[in-house]
Amino acid sequence: MKLVGKVALITGGTRGIGKSIAIEFARQGAILALNYVNDDERAEETLKEIKEMGAYGILIKGDVSNYNFASSMIEEIIKTLGKIDILVNNAAISKVGLFMDMEECDYNSIMDINFKSAYNTSHNVIKHMIGNKRGNIINISSMWGNLGASCEVLYSSSKGAINSFTKSLAKELAPSNIRVNAVAPGVINTDMNAWLSKEEREELISEIPLGRLGNGQEVAKVVTFLASEDSSYVTGQIINVDGGLQ
Repeated sequence: MKLVGKVALITGGTRGIGKSIAIEFARQGAILALNYVNDDERAEETLKEIKEMGAYGILIKGDVSNYNFASSMIEEIIKTLGKIDILVNNAAISKVGLFMDMEECDYNSIMDINFKSAYNTSHNVIKHMIGNKRGNIINISSMWGNLGASCEVLYSSSKGAINSFTKSLAKELAPSNIRVNAVAPGVINTDMNAWLSKEEREELISEIPLGRLGNGQEVAKVVTFLASEDSSYVTGQIINVDGGLQ
């Protein structure tokens, strides 16, 4: 129970990797605020699972790429739960296709949701963390933020921005005892990768040294390590969880 008494906000926290993180945090005793933007039914199912584990959580619906919403969400959580100890910036989307076929609206939506949302939530939570002289921000990046991916240029660029943001912000906030790290998953068996054909999936697996796709729980355990005191001297790091692909 490494997170007992800690309040954690997870964006995109009701499905995919975000849900896996929420479940693992609940297992470790955290109090959860789960943000989501659509699919009320799935969000309620996630919250039900968490409560059945004996943990406590709330749902907050809204678009974290909107600065005003992010600001009001942070204030609502602090008013309701008293504080935010851990922020996990997980909300993300991807669009597969040739860069030459992308439109400005594709750029705007991917950069807003994948990067600007992390800016919005971090910018609003930091003032509270600085006041408490403690805090923990964990950004969910991607191996493509390091490697770059053909046909996912915008997604890769947004995750590259997350990596630089993580390293820079960590240096700025370290004197205030606030740690900032990122986890860069490889190919994880989630809805985001459901578009892969059988042949594409098999080709990817053949390139992974461990010989399989990852699962959300494997990412969640690394995020939990970063959220706990086990990693008290770790900040400004991008930790790969990719089966040895990088």
